[in-house]
This record gives sequence, C-alpha cells and structure tokens, in this order.
Amino acid sequence: MSRSVKARLRNSAISVTPSVSFVAVILAAGQGTRMRSARPKVLHPLAGRPLILHLLETVRALKPERAFVVIAPGMTEVASAVAPVPTVIQERPLGSADALRAATAAFADWRGTVLVLNGDVPLLSAETIRRLLDARRKAPAPGIVVLGFRPEVPGAYGRLVLGRDGGLERIVEARDASSDELAIGLCNAGIMALDGEALARWLALVGRDNAQGEYYLPDLVAIARADGARVAIVEGPAGELLGINTRAELAVAEAALQQRLRARAMDGGVTLIDPNTVWLAHDTDLAADVTVHPNVVFGPGVRVASGVVIHAFSHLEGAEIGTGAIVGPFARLRPGAVVGKSAHVGNFVEMKKARLGEGAKANHLTYLGDADIGAGANIGAGTVTCNYDGFAKHRTEIGARAFIGSNSALVAPVVIGEGAIVGAGSTITKDVPADALAVNRPPLELRAGWAIGYRKRKAKPPADKI
Repeated sequence: MSRSVKARLRNSAISVTPSVSFVAVILAAGQGTRMRSARPKVLHPLAGRPLILHLLETVRALKPERAFVVIAPGMTEVASAVAPVPTVIQERPLGSADALRAATAAFADWRGTVLVLNGDVPLLSAETIRRLLDARRKAPAPGIVVLGFRPEVPGAYGRLVLGRDGGLERIVEARDASSDELAIGLCNAGIMALDGEALARWLALVGRDNAQGEYYLPDLVAIARADGARVAIVEGPAGELLGINTRAELAVAEAALQQRLRARAMDGGVTLIDPNTVWLAHDTDLAADVTVHPNVVFGPGVRVASGVVIHAFSHLEGAEIGTGAIVGPFARLRPGAVVGKSAHVGNFVEMKKARLGEGAKANHLTYLGDADIGAGANIGAGTVTCNYDGFAKHRTEIGARAFIGSNSALVAPVVIGEGAIVGAGSTITKDVPADALAVNRPPLELRAGWAIGYRKRKAKPPADKI
C-alpha cells in the first residue's frame, strides 16, 4: 500500500461499534465461463434448486435488516429467481470490490455490519455465518472479520497472510502470490463481515494493480489495517465453503449435499436400503417408517407419508403419497400425482396430475394423466387415459370400485361411474353409468380347423426354392 493511501486513512477518523444486526450483499454478477453454459452460474441446480437460492434461504434464516443481490446487466433470470430480494447492477465486470461498491448506494445510510457473500457457495450453514457475525460484534469490534478455511487442495483460492501478532495482515490472490505464499494452507472463502460506517471510504482506496486488473475485495484487509482497524479470522468447515466454478465442482457439491440429505432422512426414521443410490431434492419430505429401495430419484416437491414403500428405479417429482402406499418398481410420478392411502402404483406406471384413491390399484404398464380414480378402483395393465386431443388436456373420472380391464383406452373427457366394469381391450369414448358393463371391441370370429391349413401352407417351400 502506498504512503499516500496510508496518509489519507490517518486523516479520516474511524468509528467501529458493535452491531446486533446486518445487511447482506450476495455477489452474483460472475458469468461463470468455466461452466461452459448459457445459464448463469448461480442458477445451476443443486438438489433441484438453483445454487443462489440455497444461500438465500440460509441468509433469510438469520433475518438481515436488508439483503441485496449484485448481478450483471441482462441477468433477468437471476433477478426473477431471487425476487423479492432486490438486485443491484454491476455495470462492468471490474472485480468483487467493484461489485460491492455498486451495492453500497442501496444502503448508504447503514452504519452496522455488512455481510458479503458469494452466490456460488451454496453449502454454507447459518451456524458458520452466525459465528462470523458474532466475531464482528465483540468489543472492541474488528473492522473486518474474514471467513477462512483449509481445503485439501488450496489451488486457486486466495491465501490468508497472518501478521506477527497472529491477526490477518492481508489476503493475496493465488495468481499474485509468491511461492512461499502459495504454501499457506489457510485460504480465503470470499466471505466477510465489515464495518458499514467505514466501508465506503475503504472501497474508494481499492486499486487494480494486479494480474487481473480488477478491484479485489480482499484488498480491504490491508486498507482496514492501515486505517487502524482490527481484522479477525473465523475458520469455517471446508465442506461448507466449496465455491462452484466448474461442472466438476458442481458434481462434488451435489454429492456432499446428497450425503447430508440422506443422513437427515435416516435420522428421521427413513430406511434407505442403499443410501448412495437414492437421490433426494432439497425439499423431499419423507415421514418415519418410509422404505426406499435402491436407485430411486426424488425431484422437487415430493411428500411421502408413513409406511410407504418405494421400490427400485422409480422417479418422483411434485407428488404426494399417502400412508401405506406402494410405489414401483420402475414407476414415474410426475407433478400433480397424488397416491392415496394404501394405494398401489406398480411397475412402468406413469401418473401426471392424477389422483389415485385410497386402496386403488394400477399395478402394470399404465398411463394415468389428468385423471381422478376413486377408492378401491382397479386399473388393468396397459390402460391409457387419452387426455390430449392435440390442442387441450381433458380429464378422466373413474368412480370408486370401478374395474378397468387390461389394454383399455379411456378417451377424455369421460366419466366411468362407481362400480362400473370396462371390458379388456375397449376404447371408451362415452360416459359409463355406475355398475354398468362397457365393452367396445370387435366380435370374436372362430374358424374351426383353420390353423391346421395355415401351418401346412407356411411349411410348404416356395416354388423358387425347389
């Protein structure tokens, strides 16, 4: 740091006071070029939810006074995803300090703690953030508290350089570090809590004399120390602080989060026969005494009641399953599927916007779309609810205790009354009254002895083969 910068700092008094509340700024303007994707990096899904929404949920749990997300121009998808949290535009990609500077106008009146986070660190826990904020509140409060960690491979992470007093002296980016500095194992997580009263002044002193020609947020550490402020470190778990910049890192984060979700499910009384083959969404709700067999995938929005058994190779998304139901193997439950108490959804059955009543069964090779199936009804193998006419979707209603024979096509809109029976192989285009029999198929034709002649004709070699 130049002598002129130090002199300017000495000429401006600093007042650091403990704070019991904070403003959160989440930096999400990066394009994520290493993801090789048209999708903004922070919108890539993790356990069925965009990266940044994992972090936002954690931040909201800590009840900030205000929160802002910094984005780049044109990031309308990100703005929509984080709404109603307001966004701030960083007009040019000039580094993390410039991104924070873009946000400061939105909370220029704030004098308490400013918490700065990166939108691509989705596994960060509320407890770790709370420790960071608690360190800022201690008297005399540090001007900055930096979150550090010790990854197995420090790689491109910035290094935390400690002073003789054991405090944080400066942060050096890996690309600007010497060989001795690269040997440091304590790394910068890119997350810090700062004194809001001094922040604008410190940001004005950040330069861009570095390998990237950018305004680095970590430079605030040396600037704050030159200003007489204390800088402290809180060390966090490496498993929470994985920053996601590549598809490979996204896969690592997915695996880590899945392990958390599986452990939480089993702690709650769920049996996972082969945990590593079960994939859960961030909001999967499994009650106690649910059993999940291998190779089951849960998309977002699934609720499963007690006593349910989900057999192997099933895929569920946006579905609700009642107590004691049986699903699969090889079942697919799409959004809007509701499986009633003790109902059965068997192998190669697909449901979409359909309700299967209590004790009803659809055990084999069936499509139930836009349908209501009453309690105790039986849906035979190969049944299809023909819900789409090429322009619009239509509903099928099947009453309680109705029996639908195998290989039937129910052309919606259509109503099958309670207790009605549909003969196998029928195509039903009209409503069927309660307790009626509906059969719609060609009459059976029998020709005695015909098969004998048929076999003789087939067995005789063609003339060109003689």
